[in-house]
Amino acid sequence: MSALPPVADSATWRKQLDELRAREKAATRELDAIAARRRRLPMVRMPEYTLVGAEGPVQLVDIFDGRSQLIVYNHMWDPDPNAQWQCGGCTSLTSSYTRLDFLDNYDARFVIVTQGPIEAALAYAERVGNKMTWYSTADSPFGADVDAPPGGGFAFNVFLRDGDTVYRTWHTTGRGVEQLTFTFALVDALPYGRQEEWQDSPEGWPQQPAYSGWLDSPDIARLYGPAE
Repeated sequence: MSALPPVADSATWRKQLDELRAREKAATRELDAIAARRRRLPMVRMPEYTLVGAEGPVQLVDIFDGRSQLIVYNHMWDPDPNAQWQCGGCTSLTSSYTRLDFLDNYDARFVIVTQGPIEAALAYAERVGNKMTWYSTADSPFGADVDAPPGGGFAFNVFLRDGDTVYRTWHTTGRGVEQLTFTFALVDALPYGRQEEWQDSPEGWPQQPAYSGWLDSPDIARLYGPAE
């Protein structure tokens, strides 16, 4: 490596780490405050929707599977029937959610909803080794109504169920999504960070175009998909 952090004695390193820790703690407290504000958001009552899962048509309220809270990741979908791969960012993001049973303790469930036909969506999930539960909104306005229309972007949406009534409580997209995965938090902890050109890094630090280090859909299939 031609670019290295400066070398300091332990006392100097500890002093600067403590200064950084103060900022990290301030950021943590701000995130706590944001979460508290999120818990105080109003909610929007949703109409009834019919999506399609592996077992056929299913009402939105039944996707909760008896739980009171539901996280939905709206996965981008290329409608071209000849498309070999779907969105690399969505595929990579959802591949990180491998153990979701802990949500049971919080009376919550996490599923994927996509605009793709269910048969194609399930086949794609198998191909890239995704173990989550998938639903299709191809024949429903649900996706469009929660800011993930056909041909549109990705999103996180969160819902609350009160009896048979479903409410939408929160939504995010763009870089808000990266806050809900450990991927970037781990990479940002490295000395060189994400190594993307837009980031503020010391002179001489390795940098490359944005997204260069991200795993694409073929990478996910190679790493996690069924063995050939």
